[in-house]
Amino acid sequence: MPVLPGAEPFRHAGGDVGVLLCHGFTGSPRSLRPWAEYLAGRGLTVSLPLLPGHGTRWQDMQPTGWRDWYAGVDQALGELREECGQVFVFGLSMGGALALRLAAKRAKDVSGLVLVNPAVRMHGLAPYALPLLRHVLPSAKGLANDIARDGVDEIGYDRVPLRAAHSMRQLFALVDGALPQVTQPLLLLHSKQDHVVPPWDAERVLSRVSSADVREVVLEQSYHVATLDHDAERIFEESAAFVARFAPGVAQEGGTSGRP
Repeated sequence: MPVLPGAEPFRHAGGDVGVLLCHGFTGSPRSLRPWAEYLAGRGLTVSLPLLPGHGTRWQDMQPTGWRDWYAGVDQALGELREECGQVFVFGLSMGGALALRLAAKRAKDVSGLVLVNPAVRMHGLAPYALPLLRHVLPSAKGLANDIARDGVDEIGYDRVPLRAAHSMRQLFALVDGALPQVTQPLLLLHSKQDHVVPPWDAERVLSRVSSADVREVVLEQSYHVATLDHDAERIFEESAAFVARFAPGVAQEGGTSGRP
């Protein structure tokens, strides 16, 4: 199936500091594209891959699982490390879980993390129902476009493939158990009002990582997909300042402080 218009991956060759951006479950690179372009405008080398099974139709996610999604970001990280002296990993929602796993498994390759509304656990009845329900129902109502700003589309699926959701549950269990292995500097931004991921997930990450340098930012005007919402500019600026703290000279690497 062809990739939906606007859901394409993004790549930009910049300086010696790279950023890998990981989009969320049933979402697409569209949710992070303005962020990626902003970072590219600051002179950074940027990679925003399309996760397997995403960006086409929800049925294409059914045969994929967390190992496929993780392999996609793991490969992208390896490619960035071949080009860059330092790489930072950013993630939204499930992309935050993928970023945390990269930080735990490839500690020497990740210089820092920026997470926006990271998801690390399923809540309610879903964890108990999915093991059986995935064999009975192919999909459930979608989670896309939890955005306060009018007229914005993250180009995500309107259905959740339950086999893939069950695999995401397995990913969350692995990531949650490995949180103490995360030692990199961390900037975590989460929305005050989020209809997809509850505050518990951000609190869990902040309380369990072993990072010595941690900063929490509460986003007052955005819902789950905050990178396309009213607080997007703040996310972009905070993340660029975070990278500059740990990679001196970034702001002078051929870019400007504004959007490209």
